[in-house]
Parts: sequence; structure tokens; C-alpha cells
Amino acid sequence: MSHLKSLIGAAAIGLFAAPAFAEEVKIGVPSWTGAQAIAHVLGEIVTSRIGGTVEYVPGNNATIFQAMDQGKGDIDVHPDVWLPNQESFTKKYVDGAGTVTLSSNPYEGNQGFCVTKDFGEANNITDITDLGRPDVAALMDSDGNGKGEMWIGAPGWASANVNEVKTRDYGLLDFIEPIRAEESVKTARIKDSIAKGEGYAFYCYKPHAVWFMFDVEMLTEPTYDPANYIMVQPSDDADWYNKSKVATKDALKKVQIAWSNSLAERSPAIAEFFSNFALTADDVSGLAFEISANGRDPADVAKDWVEANSDRVDAMLGL
Repeated sequence: MSHLKSLIGAAAIGLFAAPAFAEEVKIGVPSWTGAQAIAHVLGEIVTSRIGGTVEYVPGNNATIFQAMDQGKGDIDVHPDVWLPNQESFTKKYVDGAGTVTLSSNPYEGNQGFCVTKDFGEANNITDITDLGRPDVAALMDSDGNGKGEMWIGAPGWASANVNEVKTRDYGLLDFIEPIRAEESVKTARIKDSIAKGEGYAFYCYKPHAVWFMFDVEMLTEPTYDPANYIMVQPSDDADWYNKSKVATKDALKKVQIAWSNSLAERSPAIAEFFSNFALTADDVSGLAFEISANGRDPADVAKDWVEANSDRVDAMLGL
């Protein structure tokens, strides 16, 4: 009987002591598919390889950065920080407040505007200025208001603000109506436009599942020129739209994760892993494709990726 009591006592001690040693992290999950994919890869490695606990917290860029800055553990990591798109946040919290750490292992991002290949070839659309041709705009006008619709990004995206300024500064506003909507709306519209043989243009970027889902082409823009790329974000100035001027292609992006400095104290092994975490643009495109095109759960996709890339994960964990 005493042996049984000691076993029960040991089990109880283990039950209550275990959480004190388990590292935990709350991962911010922005709306775009690539970010969702990376968030779940981070989470899968934390749970399956570090033995920690993970909570996924949906949020936009501002919400995630503010939570990381506060350092209370409400949100600990942003899985997909695009620079310079989100520079207003990194300048404030990484460079200024010093409360957030930015990874030094970025992958490369490229962004612009796309049309489907068939629509582009049928109407000789190769450059962003071609969208300002009245004949092209008319083919993109699905609601009959006299302007062609172009998706410029989702609400809350810094890139959508850039694209709104670009639409103006490329001289397209007389012909094109910039539309903000969730990315799922854009994907459905691409599919519908192809099925109906209609025109459609949209903000596009690499890495992204769209390159595997549809036959699309990125339009040319004037070469990146910092003198003609002056972007003021709403978080910096309420009069951002009038104070901005963007009339060139974006520079190639550096995309990486960022995490709260307070995580190193609360969950040091997870913070150490984050500092070594690295993916390629092809990794992210492939992950996003599985989620977007094949309709798979991000957690399942992440689990498969981690299993298939065990050596790379080992290296990230310093094994």
C-alpha cells in the first residue's frame, strides 16, 4: 500500500511540476498563406522537437508587433516580416524601443502586379501602364462602374498602402479601381476570371502558391529608384497618402521572423531556435501551395515538411 501511495505521490508531483519546465510560445498568425505556413512550421518544431507548447494567435502586423513590444507573452513571434514593407514597425520596435529581435536569416521576396497569361497575351499586356489602356480597363470591369478592378492587398497590409499609392502615381486611377479584400477573395476571382475568360489584375508576390495554382505573369514596372520610392505608412503619418510618392518597382524584399526579446527569459530554448530558423522562398511557395491549392490544414503541411527536412531542422536546433 505504501508503495502504491509513493507511486501516486510521484505521479502527482510529475503532473504538477511538468508545466514549470515546459517552454511555451504564442505565435502570431497574419492573414496571408505564407505567414500561416511559416507559423505552423515554427509551431511544429517547437512541439515535436523541443517539447514546448504552442498557441496560434491571429492578428495583423500592428497587433503582433505591439504585443511583442509589450513582452507579456500575448504574442511572442511574427512569422513573416517583409522589409522594407513593415519597416515602420521594425524601426519603432527593433531599432527604437529595442524590444523585438529581427532574424538575420531572411529569404528573398519579389512583388509586383500580375495578370493571367492568357489575358496578357490576348491583349498585349506586359507592363503596368498597359492596365491604363481604356480597352484593357473595360475588360477588367466586372461591376459595370466604368473602371477595371485590381486587387492591391488585404486590409492591414503595408503593401496594400504602397499599391494604392502606386495606382495613383502610375496614372491608373482614371481607369483602375484599387480593391482591398482578403486574399481568398482574390484567389476566387482569379479562378473565376479564367473560367469566364475575363480580365483581372492583382498584386502578386514570390514566394506564393499562386505560381503553382494558375498560369500568371508579373508585369514589368520602372526599375526600382529610391528617389521615386518615398513611402510614408499610416502608422507614421495620418496624411500618408498625400506625402507618399511611389512610381517604381519595389526593391527585392528581405523576409524573416521577429520575436519579443522577453522570450529569451521565458523560453530560452525556443528563442535560441528562432535565432537559427531559416527557410527559402521555394520552401514557402511549396508550403503555401499545399495549403491554398490542395486545401490542406497548415498543421498537417508543417508536420510533413518537418519530417521531410529532418537534417535542416536538426541544424536549426544546433544538433
